Amino acid sequence: MERQKQKKSRYVWVFVLLAACVLFFFLCNTCIGSISIPLSDVVKCFTGAEVDAVNLNIIRDIRLPRAFAAMVLGGALALAGYLLQSFFANPIAGPFILGISSGAKLVVALVMIFLIRSAVGVSSYALILAAFAGAMISMGFVLLMSGRVQNMSMLVISGVMIGYICSAVTDFVVTFADDADIVNLHNWSKGSFSGVTWGNVKVMTVVVIITFLLIFLLSKPISAYELGETYARNMGVNIRLLRILLVILSSILSACVVAFAGPISFVGVATPHLVKAMLKTTKPILMIPACFLGGSAFCLMCDLIARTVFAPTELSISTVTAVFGAPVVLWVMAGRRKERG
Repeated sequence: MERQKQKKSRYVWVFVLLAACVLFFFLCNTCIGSISIPLSDVVKCFTGAEVDAVNLNIIRDIRLPRAFAAMVLGGALALAGYLLQSFFANPIAGPFILGISSGAKLVVALVMIFLIRSAVGVSSYALILAAFAGAMISMGFVLLMSGRVQNMSMLVISGVMIGYICSAVTDFVVTFADDADIVNLHNWSKGSFSGVTWGNVKVMTVVVIITFLLIFLLSKPISAYELGETYARNMGVNIRLLRILLVILSSILSACVVAFAGPISFVGVATPHLVKAMLKTTKPILMIPACFLGGSAFCLMCDLIARTVFAPTELSISTVTAVFGAPVVLWVMAGRRKERG
């Protein structure tokens, strides 16, 4: 009984800590930049009180949309990584490592180039659909390889190779594109939350919230699936349908991230492990919301660093996430090697 109370208390404190980190980094992203803005002005902006016109424009039109994007897309990326790790039973599976983000990036780049050359506006929904198509193509190749190779490391290597091929083709297309507007693709292809509008935020929020709710409803089947396919079947889980849903939902989340921010590395791999270490449990009903909060905090922190460390020069978000995320992957791999030894 006492142990159960300790577990519940731990879960509560972890969620409080994650939520506090999200709020803290959200406010830091809004206040800190090339122009420092007092926290009081940010609060006034939310309450509708009078704020200096320059500060109001910076907060409302630049920093708030970017902070919301980092929060929503960071959570989506971490959740996509968690689903892929559950699907493949692979601790280092993630949208970036398996090449899914690179596949989405390739198709989005091709669609944007084609539409810009045709003088057609690129809508948010068109970008998400293009990214989803690219993610599903890459996922198809990864699934094909997973059926042929049983070794976990070989599956990861296959995903990395698929990612390199897609990235090489994307870089080739972007480099030799004629239209001057394609220059914007270069920053996007490296990963960035800059240039996000409120229209983008609305679309990504709707897509991510709906997907999150669907994933949360699958928490019990996922829990049974993680204990083994035989156990899940005995519990009445439709394995085939669940696997299809895991692929589609993780691809939707990955596509949404790539469509608006480009490919972002290591968030989907590192965050689930950090959250799992904090909660000391793998229960999906807890891991799903915790991963979302953890991913939001992680991306808000990394975006703040990317904007401010070498200001006015801005680093790509993937550069910063790799610095913090790659050591976590090495730690996970070292831990598994020690268990085998």
